[in-house]
Amino acid sequence: MAKVLIFIDKRENNDIEKYFYQYEVEIQKKMLICGDFLLSDRVVIERKTTNDFINSIIDKRIFNQLKEMKENFEKPLLIIEGNSLYGRLQPNIIRGVLAAITIDLQIPIIWTKDMAETAGMIYWIARREQFDMKREIPLRGKKSKLSLSEQQEFLIHGLPNISIKRSKDLLKYFKTPEKVFKASEKELLKVKGIGKGIAKKIRKILTTKYSK
Repeated sequence: MAKVLIFIDKRENNDIEKYFYQYEVEIQKKMLICGDFLLSDRVVIERKTTNDFINSIIDKRIFNQLKEMKENFEKPLLIIEGNSLYGRLQPNIIRGVLAAITIDLQIPIIWTKDMAETAGMIYWIARREQFDMKREIPLRGKKSKLSLSEQQEFLIHGLPNISIKRSKDLLKYFKTPEKVFKASEKELLKVKGIGKGIAKKIRKILTTKYSK
């Protein structure tokens, strides 16, 4: 039976990996552009314990993290792990943040009681994506031989903040990787999902002189 492939960000807590061993799963550690777990070309998950979640509200990281996921993936998810969510902040502040995440950002929240339940939830989402929905695994995790179009997608996928979906959108619009690389910031903005921040990063990495 084929194994489910799950990419885990290198900065994520290593303790959760042991809870995946009971499943038919291959774990690969890599530096993800956003999120903690990458499950398919469209699903990325940010995992936070209740304590992490409260801290991210206090230091205002939470919305930046989730917006970045939203910009790069079609189906971002937030997992909040644990039970003691209330206590350190006023309940209405927490409720307001939860409302903004689910309604304004339209990012679903999944609640789990502990690390074991989180691992199980992640596995079954990944299994559904890869086996039931036949979603492709991100190209930078593939080991098999790539077709010419996949190699082109792989090439564009290497640009900053460019997901699999965005690499395809860029290629559909510009037709060739060469035209993508030569496109001006203004031209890049014509592609759906490419904002000013991403366009600037692409032009910067392509035009800055290399130095070790």
